[in-house]
Amino acid sequence: MSKKIVLASGNAGKLKEFSQLFASWDIQVVPQSEFDVPEVEESGLSFIENALIKARHASRVSGLPALADDSGLAVDALGGAPGIYSARYAGPGATDSENNSKLLEALQDVPDERRAASFHCALAFVRRHDDPVPLVCSAQWTGRILREPAGEQGFGYDPLFFVESEGMTSAQLARGVKNRLSHRAQAVQQFAALWRERMQGGASLV
Repeated sequence: MSKKIVLASGNAGKLKEFSQLFASWDIQVVPQSEFDVPEVEESGLSFIENALIKARHASRVSGLPALADDSGLAVDALGGAPGIYSARYAGPGATDSENNSKLLEALQDVPDERRAASFHCALAFVRRHDDPVPLVCSAQWTGRILREPAGEQGFGYDPLFFVESEGMTSAQLARGVKNRLSHRAQAVQQFAALWRERMQGGASLV
């Protein structure tokens, strides 16, 4: 019988991605909705802090090991904003379009050479809600912000995030390419390496 890990998210894409990662260890990843885990206030000051808050909360409610991620966009010319407030940059419940419009407005007088930005993703895993040694990793994906959106794929700020190496926005990339280059893909790769290291060291993770 496979062991279970709770994913502190209701995102179907994330569930599929992490389910594939853990399948080789015979570990089942289940969404927090199966345990009626309510949303928790993301009161941290960094992506890592918020990922830990969500993971500990999901573990506390479900009684199982939990995994969470927190991600967002940081724009150099805006001092790192929108940062941890990326999803609600234009206000609580803001749509992707509203957030993108606010970002473009904030950068309207910023020249192209100063529009550097990076997507960030932090992952946190806890064996129990009070785990003193959580498994934590983070990664970033650098690019720059365009003056108008381009592309229909992806979500969030993808249509504005220009990937220099590919000559197009994140929203124009083929799914396979994005899944190889993105901040979340890099964080997942780091996480998998840390997990294997812990397993090989004899640690009991679930």
